[in-house]
Amino acid sequence: MALRLIADFDLGKDVLPWLRAQLAASAAAGARGGGPGVLENNYECLRVLNVERNRNIIYTCKDDKGNVFFGLYDYQTKQNEHLYTFEKDLQVVSCSVNREKTLLATSLVQAAKEGKSNEFQPGSKCLTLLVEIHPINNVKVLKAVDSYIWVQFLYPHVESRPQPENHLLLLSEEKYIEQFRIQVVQEDGNRVKSRSVLKCIQFYADEHFKLMFEAPLDISLSDSGFKLVNFGYSDLQDQEELSEHLTLCVFTNHTGSLCVCYCPNFDSCEQITYSVFYFHKGHSKTFTTSLGNVDSCVTKGITFLNLDYYVAVYLPGHFFHLLNIQHPDLICHSLFLTENSEVISMLPHSPLQSLSGSLVLDSCSGKLYRALLNQSYLLEFLWNTRLDCEKMALLHCVLSCGRDPRRLEAKIIQWISENISACHSFDLIQEFIIASSYWSIYPETSNMDKLLPYSSLLTWDTEIPGITLVTEEIPLPLMKVHSFKGYWEKLNSNLEYVKYSKPHLYYNNSVVRREWHNLISEEKTGKRRSTVYVRNILDNAIKVISNLEAKNLEPRLTPLFQEEDNHQQLLIGLMVSELRDHLLRHLQGVEKKKIEQMVLDYVSKLLDLICQILEASWRKHNLHPWTLHFNRQASAAEFAVFHIMTRILEATNTLFLPLPPGFHTLHMILGVRCLPLHNLLHYIDHGVLLLTEAAVTRLMKDLDNTEKNEKLKFSIIMRLPPLTGQKICRLWDHPVSSNIISRNHVKRLLQNYNKQPWSSVMDKSSFSVEFLPLNYFIHILTDIESSNPALYAFEGHDNVDAKFVEEAALKHTAMLLGL
Repeated sequence: MALRLIADFDLGKDVLPWLRAQLAASAAAGARGGGPGVLENNYECLRVLNVERNRNIIYTCKDDKGNVFFGLYDYQTKQNEHLYTFEKDLQVVSCSVNREKTLLATSLVQAAKEGKSNEFQPGSKCLTLLVEIHPINNVKVLKAVDSYIWVQFLYPHVESRPQPENHLLLLSEEKYIEQFRIQVVQEDGNRVKSRSVLKCIQFYADEHFKLMFEAPLDISLSDSGFKLVNFGYSDLQDQEELSEHLTLCVFTNHTGSLCVCYCPNFDSCEQITYSVFYFHKGHSKTFTTSLGNVDSCVTKGITFLNLDYYVAVYLPGHFFHLLNIQHPDLICHSLFLTENSEVISMLPHSPLQSLSGSLVLDSCSGKLYRALLNQSYLLEFLWNTRLDCEKMALLHCVLSCGRDPRRLEAKIIQWISENISACHSFDLIQEFIIASSYWSIYPETSNMDKLLPYSSLLTWDTEIPGITLVTEEIPLPLMKVHSFKGYWEKLNSNLEYVKYSKPHLYYNNSVVRREWHNLISEEKTGKRRSTVYVRNILDNAIKVISNLEAKNLEPRLTPLFQEEDNHQQLLIGLMVSELRDHLLRHLQGVEKKKIEQMVLDYVSKLLDLICQILEASWRKHNLHPWTLHFNRQASAAEFAVFHIMTRILEATNTLFLPLPPGFHTLHMILGVRCLPLHNLLHYIDHGVLLLTEAAVTRLMKDLDNTEKNEKLKFSIIMRLPPLTGQKICRLWDHPVSSNIISRNHVKRLLQNYNKQPWSSVMDKSSFSVEFLPLNYFIHILTDIESSNPALYAFEGHDNVDAKFVEEAALKHTAMLLGL
């Protein structure tokens, strides 16, 4: 023959013996349900359904009861496998199995003798199912239509490791083809769990719609019912039964956030687990909390509420968790309260349903609420809480409310002044300054939450009582469109930031710190770069101070902004320059003028908050500027203000933040009044107190020359930079200052002295003294001064007499000559 056929497979030889063995084993075991109870005589029902690309053969047959049996013959191993059994009399149209042999797709029609079964919808002829083979009985309906459907899994060209996604084709006799993408995860070698996919569709007024994005969700919706929370309340549903099902909510807000909140069905009376997928941040957090009283099982469902910058998770009678969705990285920025808290008892004891626009429905009472964070109660709670994590969360929560910020800041400052030493995990002043400055500027434009620091903390390692947390990275939503407006533009911006901006772009003052130290070093050495550069920096500071004063119309109690503090003005100006450059780099599409104003507002706010803290302290202790004199003993009130100022200095130094001009002068004056000399010098030597020219000048003028004051003045003069020391010495009418002035003047004269013959010098002298060394020294000084009178003119002579200069010079000469 021209054509020769070689049998590679035969149903009668390769399958029937195995089926008979299965039947015998099933009969011996009592024919347990769900097994391959195949027929004994009607072998003609045995037929091949499909041959897959890898040559595996799928066949089917029926038993005496009409149950449909699916089997597979593995072409490589020559072994048979039972895939699945439908315990209904159905006719198989098509069948396919995936390469991993874990999913079975089939299309079925009703047998002619059967009436309409429950699986078939009215008017449908063909039912297309997807079966998860392991475990059995996990079935999903893909199609129920009035036309025949054929199914086929697509196999990859190259045999490789299991794919995370299976592709299934559905072909209809109505001449269309559909492709299903089924995401699978292999567990324990044989278990396949389908991953849910979140799809978002935008509907338009012209009856068109767009698929905006797809995002995989690592949750399963196949093995239990679930309740729809955004489609109203149904009285037909058993609410107690629904409380046992999973809850799924999707929340968005105007900042471009996208949160999916998920709680599986309750399987324990001891603890509950819920997850929040922060898609706009690229990670999820899974929380587990104990339910406290084991005897009181959960009978009411969990509630998720959308509260703008927060999502509330609420289980009546058990816990209340306020999750920060703008800054979810640190758990301390979210507030967790257990059943022991008064907040729990004040909330409704029935499940709540979150609606759009921060509306909440209590379906049991028939009441509709508008959900807002109660600023007054949160402030009261802030005063009474003892846990550092709750202080942190409440502080940020209160500031996010944004109502009457000036009054709110005053109340928080009052709380800080009463609890300044009661917080050990973070610095209260630091956190308040950073957080309040952030919220003052955040609403002005989008993306500021990615560019400005939200907190003074970068990490939080302390456990939150009553709750555990697991954080995982998640795949980002895949956007299906390319042009965005409104919410979608902000969401896409958030996703782009997560994708491309690591590490974070938060502004910090590290560059300012380095540049400021360079400028101060140049000032000390007398080498200063371009005056235009320095003038521009100082102009920035002037703009900030003018902006601050324009917004603060009330007279100040504290004597700040009354002097030119060159060092602080340099720091203010540098921060303006660096922050402006930072925002211009990363804020695309925002006018330069608007950015410059935001920078001025932000730096002004930093300074204003420090001024507010000082003003509140002065007002509390009833201090006035005219009470600050060096010759008076400090009061207890001044000790308290000095302590607050020291804490402010400590807080700002760590973050390298600027201080209001005049702060260091005021701090130094209080330090002189409040501290013993040895403590004062210790503070000065360690940089806590700075010797500003204004403070030292006032000290020299106000204090008389008692022995105690002389010791203080001399100790301070010896710690001054040379240039400042020379200026201050001229203000002190005292032999010590005269000695210092004369030594500095002589040193200056002799720095560039070129030795000349004795005769030339003696000829220029018009006078002499009997002591030859002194006579020689006077001639040298006279010669230098006369050579350039304008350059070497002696300044500050009011407090220096000639006789004393002669004696000082003689003594100095004797020391140099070793006499």
